[in-house]
Amino acid sequence: MAAAARLWLHLYPCLLGLFRCAFAFAPEAAEATRWLSTRGAAAGPGDGMNVLFIVVDDLRPVLGCYGDKLVKSPNIDQLASHSVVFSNAYAQQAVCAPSRVSFLTGRRPDSTRLYDFYSYWRVHAGNYSTMPQYFKENGYVTLSVGKVFHPGVSSNYSDDYPHSWSVPPFHPSTEKYENDKTCRGKDGKLYANLVCPVDVTEMPSGTLPDIQSTEEAIRLMNVMKTSKQKFFLAVGYHKPHIPLRYPQEFLKLYPLENITLAPDPWVPEKLPSVAYNPWVDIRQRDDVKALNVSFPYGPLPDNFQRQIRQSYYAAVSYLDTQVGQLLNALDDVGLSNSTIVVFTADHGWSLGEHGEWAKYSNFDVATRVPLMFYVPGMTTSPVSQGERMFPYLDPFSHILGFVPQGQSKKVVELVSLFSTVAELAGLQVPPVCPETSFHVALCTEGSSIVRYFNASEEKVKEEKDRCDDTFRCFNEETVAFSQYPRPADTPQWNSDKPKLKDIRIMGYSMRTIDYRCTVWVRFNPNNFSADFEDVHAGELYMVETDPNQDYNIYNNTSHACFLKKILGFLKH
Repeated sequence: MAAAARLWLHLYPCLLGLFRCAFAFAPEAAEATRWLSTRGAAAGPGDGMNVLFIVVDDLRPVLGCYGDKLVKSPNIDQLASHSVVFSNAYAQQAVCAPSRVSFLTGRRPDSTRLYDFYSYWRVHAGNYSTMPQYFKENGYVTLSVGKVFHPGVSSNYSDDYPHSWSVPPFHPSTEKYENDKTCRGKDGKLYANLVCPVDVTEMPSGTLPDIQSTEEAIRLMNVMKTSKQKFFLAVGYHKPHIPLRYPQEFLKLYPLENITLAPDPWVPEKLPSVAYNPWVDIRQRDDVKALNVSFPYGPLPDNFQRQIRQSYYAAVSYLDTQVGQLLNALDDVGLSNSTIVVFTADHGWSLGEHGEWAKYSNFDVATRVPLMFYVPGMTTSPVSQGERMFPYLDPFSHILGFVPQGQSKKVVELVSLFSTVAELAGLQVPPVCPETSFHVALCTEGSSIVRYFNASEEKVKEEKDRCDDTFRCFNEETVAFSQYPRPADTPQWNSDKPKLKDIRIMGYSMRTIDYRCTVWVRFNPNNFSADFEDVHAGELYMVETDPNQDYNIYNNTSHACFLKKILGFLKH
């Protein structure tokens, strides 16, 4: 049985619950250049295109191309205007290392057995191939810049080099200062704040990590143009991950008087306590510590909430300029017509919704991500010689909006990235994993979503409206699964990031276009087993009437018809 099917069965108690309710590293640049320059034009992957894979840390879809009216993101919006954009894409776990290992291996967290930061899947679970490794084995030069894998134990202290990468991954030299006291307070002293607009000239080495990553990625594109080899270049940007440290001029784009609170800045009345994340990492920043906010639910002052939201938006616009420079360089080296561009994030980030901040939950604000694919000749027509696909756009002066080239409302998962990118590049799509796949090196638990690229929403709606076979209709419905571990039924100081040995409960969540259903069940970390007979809590939110997921109706008694349809599907 495939992993997705297993998860359907895992969520069976959720449906029964409805029934009860009647419903390394930074290698020297010269070393990398020498290695690349000595590589001949070896047999490559035929007519396959290059891949530029951009992954952003903690970016929820607050972008113009996703309908956000406040955020200024002209360069990412321009990319979207030439891409297929998925408006309902979800991560498999809303924390960095588990999410990244999941989509880079094409396996769900229950298969990687990584729910925290402290194990390496090749040792702890299985010797699984990764997406860049697969491209490398198919003749591509694979390159990593910035935060692609999560650094540390979870990628063997090497970003999985040499398995995944042709040369040692590049990490910005200023990355080590991220959590230092570099934020100047009103008193002139330096602090390790959450809200941290800075004068870049005062920063160590006079720069910031994402600026360095952009510079290195552009340098590598120029090297690859000369070598005439196919490449898979992954570029990982840190912002808007905390601390919200960005060039202070971006604050001008977002006057504080224009910043509102979240539409639902309260803890929902019927939210199970196990589902709440107490945003401990936020509390550890100097400016938040000074507020002496009570644990776990104590709200932040309204004005400080606005400052966090303001700085998050400013950090997104700063990110947009880096993406803009990177894509502009793709034009400069003449590779826009021969390079697939993938843009996504590892997970979202709560901005005060449900009284929560950061990620660490199963809510849409934590699991939903931007996802777009630019494929020359498929999502857009190639540019003529002398024309530019991605001219750099200044967010301080650009006011025109862009419309995505194509937009899909299909519910999709990041675990599908491996098979999707392989298919787009013309490689053989890895096989679907068998029920037990710890011994299988190459397989994926997410199917390619290329088939959704050309499906019009009108056609999808028409098919859904005339669908009269319960099993067939539900079988064609796309579903996304996410999960999150907890150490206890009530918020603890380690609730956000429990170590494996401390996990006692796992929240399995199923998202369709119509609803999100989550069950919190007993979990045994010693044998990685979930007991779905021991349900600690449940959540059910209907998207049409409750898009913000504020009103948990898991224990209501008015959904017998809804339940009947889903049980009809499960019986097949």
